Amino acid sequence: MDCYTANWNPLGDSAFYRKYELYSMDWDLKEELRDCLVAAAPYGGPIALLRNPWRKEKAASVRPVLEIYSASGLPLASLLWKSGPVVSLGWSAEEELLCVQEDGVVLVYGLHGDFRRHFSMGNEVLQNRVLDARIFHTEFGSGVAILTGAHRFTLSANVGDLKLRRMPEVPGLQSAPSCWTALCQDRAAHILLAVGPDLYLLDHAACSAVTPPGLAPGVSSFLQMAVSFTYRHLALFTDTGYIWMGTASLKEKLCEFNCNIRAPPKQMVWCSRPRSKERAVVVAWERRLMVVGDAPESIQYKQLTIQVLLDRLVLRRLYPLAIQICEYLRLPEVQGVSRILAHWACYKVQQKDVSDEDVARAINQKLGDTPGVSYSDIAARAYGCGRTELAIKLLEYEPRSGEQVPLLLKMKRSKLALSKAIESGDTDLVFTVLLHLKNELNRGDFFMTLRNQPMALSLYRQFCKHQELETLKDLYNQDDNHQELGSFHVRASYAAEERIEGRVAALQTAADAFYKAKNEFAAKATEDQMRLLRLQRRLEDELGGRFVDLSLHDTVTTLVLGGHSKRAEQLARDFRIPDKRLWWLKLTALADLEDWEELEKFSKSKKSPIGYLPFVEICMKQHNKYEAKKYASRVGPEQKVKALLLVGDVAQAADVAIEHRNEAELTLVLSHCTGATDAATADKIQRARAQAQKK
Repeated sequence: MDCYTANWNPLGDSAFYRKYELYSMDWDLKEELRDCLVAAAPYGGPIALLRNPWRKEKAASVRPVLEIYSASGLPLASLLWKSGPVVSLGWSAEEELLCVQEDGVVLVYGLHGDFRRHFSMGNEVLQNRVLDARIFHTEFGSGVAILTGAHRFTLSANVGDLKLRRMPEVPGLQSAPSCWTALCQDRAAHILLAVGPDLYLLDHAACSAVTPPGLAPGVSSFLQMAVSFTYRHLALFTDTGYIWMGTASLKEKLCEFNCNIRAPPKQMVWCSRPRSKERAVVVAWERRLMVVGDAPESIQYKQLTIQVLLDRLVLRRLYPLAIQICEYLRLPEVQGVSRILAHWACYKVQQKDVSDEDVARAINQKLGDTPGVSYSDIAARAYGCGRTELAIKLLEYEPRSGEQVPLLLKMKRSKLALSKAIESGDTDLVFTVLLHLKNELNRGDFFMTLRNQPMALSLYRQFCKHQELETLKDLYNQDDNHQELGSFHVRASYAAEERIEGRVAALQTAADAFYKAKNEFAAKATEDQMRLLRLQRRLEDELGGRFVDLSLHDTVTTLVLGGHSKRAEQLARDFRIPDKRLWWLKLTALADLEDWEELEKFSKSKKSPIGYLPFVEICMKQHNKYEAKKYASRVGPEQKVKALLLVGDVAQAADVAIEHRNEAELTLVLSHCTGATDAATADKIQRARAQAQKK
């Protein structure tokens, strides 16, 4: 029996415990852990040690060493600490090491000691420094809370999306609290702190005093506090030697235990008891360890998901094992093998002892056209490692031009980016590159680049027509494109210039450009427009009214409407307006004025070049049948029937159609015979048709 119980030790009156080694740590520590800042990641994650921290008994010339080990003590990274004094270390949920410095700067490192980024906890820290810090986890990510030398708290609930929040001031707080921690309640981060016998809860708006229910009397100070991993439970150690355990909301007490030790513990944390749902608190002193538990946990803890497990294998560069797990679980490629291969490729580009050609070839051979893999992301990692040529080679394998172009621009390979954008056929992408080139190059080089890319040049011209007219003019000048220059100056004469002299000058420049382009028609038309503008200005000065910017025809019409027929006729002669067009203009204008007497005089001034049917039509349009009949009698034989029908004389129209023996005219007249009044006319047409058929 002795052989079975020899390694068991009594624990109290009715329990025994035993201690055995699960595995030995492979590290070779030169100093004790008590002389290091230590941070262990959850779920068997890595362990970070910062040796030789800033302590008075240490020589100032000794540089601290940051070392990262696996959970079993295998060394992963070691680097000399070259930055400022560190207050606290902690791991994020993504297994990034957060190092909080005394000056408020937080440095972020990867699992293998690679520097990722840094951020500051605010300007206040520059003056007051950081006294203490906590790294905590929420449903939004990993957060950082700091206590400054001014005894104020600042926190960010998610370092991935940094938003600093300065917590309210604690009234009367003149020194650092005896203990404090970060809590997460109602989807928000809070600070719980102890000042003597009092507890305070800080949220975004207020500082509230709180009291644990059922706390044993006589407490004059809280020496230590610990919150469970899920932030559901809280443990408090008092100067009376009692350990109070309850809900983190401080609304319910679970138990209270007197450990009969009043010295403050070195550490106090929550843990789970094996094969049960009970939670326990482990309290550690210099040479004593105590486990206190009576808190049944009512929720199922969210364990590591497959995706997180794969991420951690990838972080440890165990790519083959991660791929085997994906294949065994038959995960979709995009979620499994593709993602792991992309991580492998990003690691591969960091191997600077291998040539760019070999790395690019190896990556392409391994990845090929694997769904979900972005060569542009891998190229971006290569560029971030200072391997620009490798990044360009990798981008050649990227099938999506929209993904190639932004990185090429970032790498200042703008001309190559322009070629890729043009190949894509995406005009928005081409415009993006053009605007980037415009800001990057001087004007001459930019224009020369455009000349070598006709599609880009055409698109840029379209842009300039709406946004940058002066640039458009410069483009035409550089290309000696006199035709477009002429059109540009014509548009400019109307768009910007208000003075007649300025507009005429712009038109003269346009006419000169058209002559250089050997476009005499456009040049003559432009000169005619110059003459018209000058004449219109004179008409305004002499007659009043508005003439400038009217068309030639509208100018004639306006003169007729104003009773200046002679001037209208002179204008028509000066600009060689054909007689037919002039008669139409005068006819329409006089009818609009309803000046029937003048219209009749005009019709008799000479033989009408447009005939007299238009007079009938215009008069009927103005609902004046009386005047229309005057002109119907003057209409030629070929249009006589139509004119008579317009004025409503169906009987006479029938007589003319019968006389003409025109079947089309007879049919037209019949279509106008309606009702009993036209019955005789219809019979007359039918008889005429019958007689024509007998012959």
